[in-house]
Amino acid sequence: MKAIVQEGYGGPEVIRVAEVPEPAPGANDVAIRVHAAAVHAGDVRIMRGDPLMIRAVFGRTGPRKPIGRDVVGTVIATGAGAEGVAVGDRVFVEADQGGFAEVVVVGASYVRPAPANLDDEHAAVIPVSAMTALQGLRLADVKPGDRVLVIGASGGVGTYAVQLAAGLGAEVTGVASAAKADHVRAAGATHVVDYRTTDVTEQPTRYDAILDLAGDRSLRALRRILAPRGTLVVAAGNGSRVFGPLGRIIAASAQNLFTRQRLRPLAARRNGDDLEELRRLAEAGTLRPVVDRVLPLDRAAEALALLESGAVRGKLALRVLERPATPPVADEQAAPADQATSTAP
Repeated sequence: MKAIVQEGYGGPEVIRVAEVPEPAPGANDVAIRVHAAAVHAGDVRIMRGDPLMIRAVFGRTGPRKPIGRDVVGTVIATGAGAEGVAVGDRVFVEADQGGFAEVVVVGASYVRPAPANLDDEHAAVIPVSAMTALQGLRLADVKPGDRVLVIGASGGVGTYAVQLAAGLGAEVTGVASAAKADHVRAAGATHVVDYRTTDVTEQPTRYDAILDLAGDRSLRALRRILAPRGTLVVAAGNGSRVFGPLGRIIAASAQNLFTRQRLRPLAARRNGDDLEELRRLAEAGTLRPVVDRVLPLDRAAEALALLESGAVRGKLALRVLERPATPPVADEQAAPADQATSTAP
């Protein structure tokens, strides 16, 4: 089968398409014929091996497993102990790497039916980013009427966080560039702050919940705009060359012991039940995947470079099956390769 392989750590030049053996499912696994896959920030970090602590987990000189986590496709084989899924089912899932391929093997417990109202490309961009947003907002215990600040609101996780928070009845402020303000408002933000001209931490508004997806502001500055009993959720971000955001996450956990404010690190985990919740929200229209562009599998390196450039609004998708068998959608299908699309119906 065709799959993306990675030759060491580095830039997009280490990514290429190769012919590799097709994997077979274990006892509790399913094999999925991949229709589409999504590209997200974690793929870029694994490609780069940055921060260096990634290499201790994924491999010293290169990742032991190829990149790619978000997939949608058709089940083509099941292990003897796999339950709740059958050959022929159209499903979506967060894989344990290896999703940029024609076939991927995943534990059956993580697999769920793909949203019936979405085409393959829009369904594929949900699992990792939307699950991160969902779990982050749960940590913050967002309620109707809360003031919620999403820093990094135009990215994959940020777009979903804005949608989900607005769906909960919160008043959402998104931090993004002015060029992407319309995208953030379309996701459901009431207010948009241009980080290039305005320091949101110097504004008078106090927020009940802050979801920091950028990691480029100090905890002290963020706590200054956090309500006395508000919650700051610290997700990814920058940090040191070796440990990345780990030091910041440890600092937040330590400060949490000495304040009425809640400082919570977000370590999103794949979860089949959460994926089922996201399916329900997508079919209800609360979760609306935004696909900036669709590229074929053999242009995965280009997709990773595009995401790394910061020019993407929402998500990028890779089309793996040339003529994916997708159900009709009410408004729009995924765009042809190299064509931008908007929010799915």
